[in-house]
Amino acid sequence: MNRDTLTRILNLARWTPSGDNTQVWRFAFVGDSAVRVHGFDTRDRILYDFDGHASHIAHGALLETMRVAASGFGLATSWVATSEGEHRNPIYDVRFAEDPAIAQDPLFGCIETRVVQRRPMETTPLTDQQRDALIASAGDDFTVQLFESPSERRKVAGLLWDSAKIRLTCPEAFPVHQEIIEWRAQFSKDKIPEQAVGVDPATARLMEWVMKSWGRVRFLNRYLMGTIPPRIQLDLLPALFCAAHLLVQPKKTPTSLEDWVQLGIIWQRIWLTVTHQGLHLQPEMTPVIFRWYARAGRRFSAEPEMFDMALKLSDYFERIANATPGDNFGFLARVGTSPVPRSRSIRLDLVDLMK
Repeated sequence: MNRDTLTRILNLARWTPSGDNTQVWRFAFVGDSAVRVHGFDTRDRILYDFDGHASHIAHGALLETMRVAASGFGLATSWVATSEGEHRNPIYDVRFAEDPAIAQDPLFGCIETRVVQRRPMETTPLTDQQRDALIASAGDDFTVQLFESPSERRKVAGLLWDSAKIRLTCPEAFPVHQEIIEWRAQFSKDKIPEQAVGVDPATARLMEWVMKSWGRVRFLNRYLMGTIPPRIQLDLLPALFCAAHLLVQPKKTPTSLEDWVQLGIIWQRIWLTVTHQGLHLQPEMTPVIFRWYARAGRRFSAEPEMFDMALKLSDYFERIANATPGDNFGFLARVGTSPVPRSRSIRLDLVDLMK
């Protein structure tokens, strides 16, 4: 093992997904057999990073990607997390060791080909093999609930339609949306490129103009039904046109940093398995996140109706999932068959991710 091998592993690991392509980590070499990951979160500026947990999930996804990547070089990985207080800046020390018993993980080739598909997909049902693979990839500490029938997909579409209204009318979400899109781009190193957002060019131009100020957004929403076109294109149609939605639920309530990291490990394992099965995936996290706020009794907006809407959304979500307010929801996503997206978020160069 040498520094060149670690560099190759990190060049694969940087393709790990993170919320809005925020890449909430920086790397440092520790000798020739270890890497220190300096994690951080975005809770102070991004509404969707509830208590930093979305970032902690991304950290777990990174650790799983590093494990899969290392297997391609005959290396085993182990890690230890060091953190304090609110876990705003956890450090993960990852060690690599040669192990002749380590075979290349079947998911190795999916690290770079895994993408987000935000556009409608085919409604071709999952095969038994695909369904079994997705459920098995969650392991023993998580359950996977699938919503596959047209009726079930319509119910989830209604959930996403309602969630999108909160997302698009909440003033605290506006700075996030304003920042994350790289307009008129096919690829982006640190944002979501416009062509990957999932709207037609006319809607994109309108969105670009409107997103210049919250005043424009509020005026369009109030007087011109401004949320309708993006909700149709970004939420309703994709929710209806897919093979299934999947909800992953931790059997144990996440309380520690390691619990949220483990959720991220499973998240990435499922996503890579989706890719390995010839499918595509789109995360659908906003209903989950608004439910986190609602069930924690946390008012996330200066406008009281936003919290009230989140409570109603949570009730509906639980009816769909046949769950109770005390049940744990980890993440929601849709999967299906589709052409490979022509536009995607790429990543910062490794040199820019080094501490």
